[in-house]
Amino acid sequence: MSNADDRFVPPERLVRALGSGPADGAERQWLASLPERVSEFAERWELTPERVHLPGGRSSVVVLVRLPDGTGAALKLQKPGADAESEHAALTRWNGLGAVRVLRAEPAAGALLLERLQADVSLRSLAEAKAVLEATATLQRLWVRPAEGRSFTTVGDHTARLAEVLRKQSEEPWAADVRTVVDEALEARDALTAGSGEEPSLLHGEYQQGKVLAGDRAPWLAVGPRPLVGERAYDLAWLALDRVDTLMASPGAAAIARRRVAKLADALDVDPNRLRDWTLFRAAEAGVRELAHGARARGELLLEFAGML
Repeated sequence: MSNADDRFVPPERLVRALGSGPADGAERQWLASLPERVSEFAERWELTPERVHLPGGRSSVVVLVRLPDGTGAALKLQKPGADAESEHAALTRWNGLGAVRVLRAEPAAGALLLERLQADVSLRSLAEAKAVLEATATLQRLWVRPAEGRSFTTVGDHTARLAEVLRKQSEEPWAADVRTVVDEALEARDALTAGSGEEPSLLHGEYQQGKVLAGDRAPWLAVGPRPLVGERAYDLAWLALDRVDTLMASPGAAAIARRRVAKLADALDVDPNRLRDWTLFRAAEAGVRELAHGARARGELLLEFAGML
């Protein structure tokens, strides 16, 4: 594939997420260059591109490709500023145990060649009880000691940056109705980061059912980590928020939410109070962030969930 192919233009979701910046900005230029970048890596790594995976993410594009021997693979190209090096380091540390395997990489260029999974089949295709069972089993495999000599961002440092933004956003007039929940979430985060007494683990960082895909060599494998190092309850908290729209539409939603947190904590031997507080913080932070970006329905849903905890 020696020339750019118009079939490999950025997915609509990615364009909406990154295309609103200045025309001469790095992200807009990266979007415009994607067909050429696909061509470049296809030639360099002897790949035969097939199609862009849709709907895709908001910070990267995945192109389904074939290796010279016909084996399927996935070429992932990440936007400028995305930490491909940390993702590569985490996937290398897991070495295919519970996570997608890296076949080749140029992390400094934001390029990862990954084994082909069933991109359209995630844990969200399963009934909830079965999905949670598979999700917790897979997540447990990822919680390993970080590799020697590789430094990942800590949960404390990462959430300190989130908390700073959250405090500023909560002072805006549009956030007046959610300040009580935000204040509680910020207090919980400050107490949590004072120390857990737990040996730090390598965490996925954004673990949810939609990021666990069906595979061939293993039934389910995690993709798309934003790795951190810290306590396990932080990683499990995002899983507690899965299918929140369905949960919130159920009778007795508050009791169901608290029961879900307790069951997840018990399943993975995590302190239920710490999991509850991390879930509160992550739900409140995500909810306010959604409100700030105009996604009112999603933001209000997350904040209502946080208030129930």
